[in-house]
Amino acid sequence: MTARGPSAAPSLDGLRLTHGDRVIDPDSGTTKRDLLRYYADAAALILPHLDDRPLAMLRLPEGLGGEAFFQKHADAREIAGMRRLDPAYDPGHAALLIADDALALLSAVQMNAVEFHTWNAVVRARSKPGRIARPDRLTFDLDPGEGLEWPQVREAAQLLQAFLQELGLSAFLKTSGGKGLHLVLPLKPTHDWDAVKGFGQRVAQHIAEVIPARFVARSGPRNRVGKVYIDYLRNGYGATTVAAWSVRARPGLGVSVPVAWDELPDLSSSAHWTVANVGSRLAVGNTPWDGYDAAAQSLGEAIARLG
Repeated sequence: MTARGPSAAPSLDGLRLTHGDRVIDPDSGTTKRDLLRYYADAAALILPHLDDRPLAMLRLPEGLGGEAFFQKHADAREIAGMRRLDPAYDPGHAALLIADDALALLSAVQMNAVEFHTWNAVVRARSKPGRIARPDRLTFDLDPGEGLEWPQVREAAQLLQAFLQELGLSAFLKTSGGKGLHLVLPLKPTHDWDAVKGFGQRVAQHIAEVIPARFVARSGPRNRVGKVYIDYLRNGYGATTVAAWSVRARPGLGVSVPVAWDELPDLSSSAHWTVANVGSRLAVGNTPWDGYDAAAQSLGEAIARLG
């Protein structure tokens, strides 16, 4: 992922938009046309986060409150510009999909996609399918339970960051656009999925054991009341996490935005930015993640330290 700022938004001329006046979010009054315009404006920022990664799209044909479903594989109705992978990448299923350019992104929005989620591995189009067997990032999703206030979520991110630093690892931060925060660790693709997921699980369990009043490593609403669940399951093969700059299909339409660690105290919530107010943030773009590519790290020493 190359961090870069916004360039000229792709032209919408010639892109067929149907039901543009349909209200996607009754809370904000955002229409499908508004959503398309946002993704056009943010295309240069989100595409580096989608580039060469298998995709899962959350589609809402009727907007919030209506039917919603994830699409991870190609179906009979082709999305213009969307790249279809060789079925060898996911045996037994239809082709996985990748959005490499603005046409694919905006065509997916025309097909009622609201959220864009990606795998923790890149395909590397000119390599063999087996290369996807080694993830190039690890994601911790901090998911607050019922009764937890936002300042405690911010504190949880800082505590997890400090522990990772003790292990010699660096993490980049972004809002989820929903309730929590995401810590993303760029990796050298040297370990397989089981090793990466296993390491994530061990970190989550260790933090939960050391600070049980703040953290829990077991899923389920009852387990995390008043605590932060460290979701490490997003690191399994085929699992996905919402991409930076993706809109979230929740009232208000929050946006997942990369942030610098020193910005964390100023965030009012994980939905600090929404489709309605994110415009000024586009100028900041991906700069909080400058150095992401160069920060790719091996988990070897950290795995040994953790035991």
